[in-house]
Amino acid sequence: MSGGIPFLFFFPMKLYRFRILFLLVVATLLASCSTYKKINYLQDAQIDSAIAMAANKGIVIQPQDMISIVVSSRNSELARIYNLPVVTYQAGSETSMLNSANQRLIGYSVDSEGNIKFPELGTIHVAGFTRWELAEHIRQQLSDVVKDAIVTVEFMNFKISVTGEVTSPGVYNISGDKVTLFEALSLARNLTIFGRRDGVYVIREQNGQRTIYQVDLRTVDMFNSPAYYLQQNDVVYVEPNKVRAGQSTINENNIKSVSIWVSIGSFLTTIATLIISVLARK
Repeated sequence: MSGGIPFLFFFPMKLYRFRILFLLVVATLLASCSTYKKINYLQDAQIDSAIAMAANKGIVIQPQDMISIVVSSRNSELARIYNLPVVTYQAGSETSMLNSANQRLIGYSVDSEGNIKFPELGTIHVAGFTRWELAEHIRQQLSDVVKDAIVTVEFMNFKISVTGEVTSPGVYNISGDKVTLFEALSLARNLTIFGRRDGVYVIREQNGQRTIYQVDLRTVDMFNSPAYYLQQNDVVYVEPNKVRAGQSTINENNIKSVSIWVSIGSFLTTIATLIISVLARK
């Protein structure tokens, strides 16, 4: 009997120590899993599986936009009367030039009613057209005079703003007329570690209204959001997570830091005490 007593005490102690280590491992794994769910993009994406793309009509012209319109034809003299002059800026002065290595097109400013004044054709309502639709509309208007006209329309003020928890917030000019939310975040060098992946907002002003869309980068549903394809003057805002919010003031940050380290120290002390107690009984 006396030989069995130490064994009876030893076995529970071994089991108790194993249980503590097991709980520590489980806690670490759960913490890693929680971090993964908060940080990674497109977590529910099916690899090597096609995802239907939402139709992208392209951005439409709005009041206050600046656009360029160029009419080309084999008869350059005939097409010339429908084009605004090009200018060059030298030492703060503006000079009209027809041929220059540093040419800059003068654009059409869309007024508050959505109209522009076009040479020879007069007032044209352009708001609501994509650039391709407007080019075709003007080509048809000129077809009786310039039968082989080629009309090119471009945006001259397509810009977006990216702010909040991104590495390089700022205003970015976009060439062309297509930019996705991912591309905008790439221009801003991605979210910081403190940015909420489920708290990305796109603020859009259109037709006299302001709309705010919320996008969750962690799910493929973001591709179906009206905000996935950005439009001119959109503002992208990335919300900070709770850790960053807790660092909003220096004093609060210091208090939080002290509190965190005290908690960690207390936890490690408790674990060390338990391990020492187990080893002492062994």
